[in-house]
Amino acid sequence: MVALQIRDVPEELRDALACDARLKGQSLQSYLLDLVGERARMVRAKQRLRLLEDMGGGVGDDDPNAVAEALRAARAERDAQLLGRWEPGEEPEET
Repeated sequence: MVALQIRDVPEELRDALACDARLKGQSLQSYLLDLVGERARMVRAKQRLRLLEDMGGGVGDDDPNAVAEALRAARAERDAQLLGRWEPGEEPEET
C-alpha cells in the first residue's frame, strides 16, 4: 500500500469532509479512502469508454467473436482486481 498526503487543505473543507464522514459512521481516513477509490473507478470506466471509441465505438455484427473476447478481457480484469494482482494502467494477467 502507498500513502497519499494532501497539503494546504482549507480548514472549512476538512471540516465539511469530517462532518460527512461522521454522518456516515466512518473515520475521515476511511471516508477519504472511499472517495479516492470511487474516483479511481470512474477514471478506469472513462478509460474503457475511450478505448471503445478508439476501437470504432463498439462491436459490430461483422465480428461476433469480438463480444466474447471483450467479455473475456473484462472478466480477466475483474478477477485480477478481486485477487489484488492488478494496478490501474496495467493490463490484467491472463489466467
